[in-house]
Amino acid sequence: MNTLYTTNATSTGAGRNGHVASSDGVLAHDLSIPKEMGGPGGAGTNPEQLFAAGYAACFHSALQGVARREKVSVRDSSVTAEVGIGKEGEVYGLSVDLLVSLPGLDEETSRKLVDAAHQLCPYSNATRGNIDVQLRVA
Repeated sequence: MNTLYTTNATSTGAGRNGHVASSDGVLAHDLSIPKEMGGPGGAGTNPEQLFAAGYAACFHSALQGVARREKVSVRDSSVTAEVGIGKEGEVYGLSVDLLVSLPGLDEETSRKLVDAAHQLCPYSNATRGNIDVQLRVA
């Protein structure tokens, strides 16, 4: 792989109840365990929200790139990533539903763009075969 960009973030404190920050200081968040997972909840974010945000943005960029290549307008498009965490036996696993909104496009064109974006997106490529990812077109 010819690496184009590298970044890093560091977790400090109590893991899921700690703090994360990128080396450049642009990302800096306190974390809190959601009540649904037995934590206190609160104002902090969590790893699943951060993963959802990254996957949604990356997939949306891939979708826009595919649309440009195909000369299709996706001006009002959006991508929502719903990330779930749960136990699989003795270990934890993730699931992802990508909800893609492509107003004004027919189902066939929408599906073609979404499927192509799923092949292009680095997050999709990283998760393929490891995480159950569902693609839903609205």
